[in-house]
Amino acid sequence: MNDTTQLPPLPDRLSIDPRSKFHVAAVFEHDIGINFNGKERNDVDEYCISEGWIKVPAGKALDRKGNPMLIKLKGTVEPFYR
Repeated sequence: MNDTTQLPPLPDRLSIDPRSKFHVAAVFEHDIGINFNGKERNDVDEYCISEGWIKVPAGKALDRKGNPMLIKLKGTVEPFYR
């Protein structure tokens, strides 16, 4: 990916759930990564840069709709394109 002018800007808040109002399909056409507190995380479901948190699955627990239960972790969030 030498030409980064075609990549859409990463939003302040992004969710992988297509039902969420924070889901941006154009961003998911490209491979993105999340650095959280200086380490790359591969299990992030949602993030917010300005508030400084990510949501990740809490083990194998599921809610009543069959979606993974999420926990919120606070820290420094840095999304990037790979």
